[in-house]
Amino acid sequence: ELVLPGDNLTAAEAAARGLVSRVVPATMLLDEAFETANKIAALSKPIVAIAKSAVNASFEGSLVEGLRLERHLFYSTFALNDQKVGMKAFIEKNKAEFTDT
Repeated sequence: ELVLPGDNLTAAEAAARGLVSRVVPATMLLDEAFETANKIAALSKPIVAIAKSAVNASFEGSLVEGLRLERHLFYSTFALNDQKVGMKAFIEKNKAEFTDT
């Protein structure tokens, strides 16, 4: 229904179908984009890179392969100091101060 007819969707229809995470007014678009970018930039750079690798790889293989890679990447985060910082902050309900290590 979405692919073959080639019908256009409104932003609200895309949101209702789960194709976008949220819809914002055009006048707020850049502010919202920068807010999201700043949230990501405040996170651990190595952990964000690992998460991005998992997402990108999900388009290239089967579900089983993707889950296997995701599990492997998740386990690899335990070698990073930022994993410990993030886990501790989560448990203590504090803001994590990542060091990108």
